[in-house]
Amino acid sequence: MNAAIGDLAFLPLGGTGEIGMNLNLYRCKTPRGDRWLAVDCGIGFGGAEHPEVDVMMPDPVFIAERRDALLGLVITHAHEDHIGAVAHLWPQLRCPVYATPFAASVLKRKLGEAGLINQVKLHVIPTGGAIDLTPFKLQFIRMSHSIPESQALVIDTPYGLLLHTGDWKLDPTPLLGPPSDEAALAALGERGVLAMICDSTNAMVEGHSGSEADVRRSLSALIRGIKRGRVAVTCFASNVARMESIAIAARDAGRSTALVGRSLRNMDAAARECGYLKGLPPFLTEDDVDDVSDDRLVIIATGSQGEGRSALSRIAMDTHPRVALGEGDTVIFSSRMIPGNERAIGTVQDHLVRRGVHLMTDADHMVHVSGHPARDELRRLYALVKPKYAVPVHGEWRHLSAHAELARELGVIPTLMEDGDILSLTGGPPEIVDSAPVGRMVLDGPRLVPLKGEVMNARRRMLYNGVVLASLAVDEAGRPRGKTKLSAPGLFEADDDESDRVIYEFTQTVTDLPASIRKDDAALLEAAKTALRRALGRRLQKRPLVDVHLLRV
Repeated sequence: MNAAIGDLAFLPLGGTGEIGMNLNLYRCKTPRGDRWLAVDCGIGFGGAEHPEVDVMMPDPVFIAERRDALLGLVITHAHEDHIGAVAHLWPQLRCPVYATPFAASVLKRKLGEAGLINQVKLHVIPTGGAIDLTPFKLQFIRMSHSIPESQALVIDTPYGLLLHTGDWKLDPTPLLGPPSDEAALAALGERGVLAMICDSTNAMVEGHSGSEADVRRSLSALIRGIKRGRVAVTCFASNVARMESIAIAARDAGRSTALVGRSLRNMDAAARECGYLKGLPPFLTEDDVDDVSDDRLVIIATGSQGEGRSALSRIAMDTHPRVALGEGDTVIFSSRMIPGNERAIGTVQDHLVRRGVHLMTDADHMVHVSGHPARDELRRLYALVKPKYAVPVHGEWRHLSAHAELARELGVIPTLMEDGDILSLTGGPPEIVDSAPVGRMVLDGPRLVPLKGEVMNARRRMLYNGVVLASLAVDEAGRPRGKTKLSAPGLFEADDDESDRVIYEFTQTVTDLPASIRKDDAALLEAAKTALRRALGRRLQKRPLVDVHLLRV
């Protein structure tokens, strides 16, 4: 690493220049060498950009190589894009983990599933609590968000005071937990904040994000007004306040509430373990749904983003083993449409409407507010914290740019950066002075593979161009014997004459190879693959992934 980085530096490995996959690093120079702090460790989803990928996460190789100097990983809140990669990446980090009670409860379940619960040193820190990881003196500040116990992180170092906001908003009535601690933010501002590393998700949105209390009132009125049929509400599973609002609205309308979807059940368990949802009886399960008359039932289901294996997707396709919706039923989408998910959500909604279901969304009803700050809330936070410098994070480039423009209007000097940039925070205005390797790891079953590695490259080629497998028998001289078999699912129909033509051209090319190549198994195999690619290219104008099974007889 470049020696000019300075005494204090910030390095995002994920979550800056994109939404999701948050993994942030802070470096502080000490007489005994560099010390590092990690903040959040989350996942992202493939979406339209990477349809071959379900779940991906930042490549931690940079900090894994320095894990002896990594003092700890601090989790700001329990959303998947901040906590979801911990169980997958911790074996490379091997550091203590610090989280509030709710985030710790969610994380324990993930670590248990990964078989790591007895290996990870998980420290539970109260909301608003302090952590001493010298040279980093850390303090949580309570912030409202769309999940319980979201915390901003004050990072006090010998070289300056930083505020890492995490995800937040200024909701006067967040329903679960207190509003953002503006008094603590103002007191921090009086101490003098060198830089604020701040959420940019809604930096392009004027006004205020709205209050969760407004959604509760609207949902109560909507559900009370539905007199017949089942009501299903889909929302982000982590929004425990929304879950409570739906249950209260159902109760007021004389309906029982059932949870359908594993992630909802996990969040319900974590919430009750931490003292939330105390005023609600246990939710019904999907096995109880048929025991309640349709006009006395509200279902909370996963799948607000059209996820293929979610409960709502299976219900829409009529493949769910326990729950069905049809004529006269209502589905409320109590969520926003995340960019990139439009097609998947549209598909689910189309299937529901085809089945006679009535839809309600945030386009025509007050059924959702964002958990991130709009521009008025950003202005308020800057007035409280009064940072000298602004570092927009948690957003794509257009969000970061809008945030930087707003900071500049407020008299704060912004610095735009993206994943892998190393930002020096000492010796004058922040400056990008070096870079670190960044990448993406894909969760492929139980293993992690590089997004740009051979496995995923082959997966992409198969996705777009198909895969062709030829079985070729040759004699000792390397001449084809018997009928060559060709398997090309998705490229040829079973009785397609083009397949026979490809086989003929492929076999003829192999027959005409020089004897020296035909007698060498390795050379013959490579030549056969090349011949198959060329034959397919001439017939299909495609370059599918090819393989040849070679058998000498």
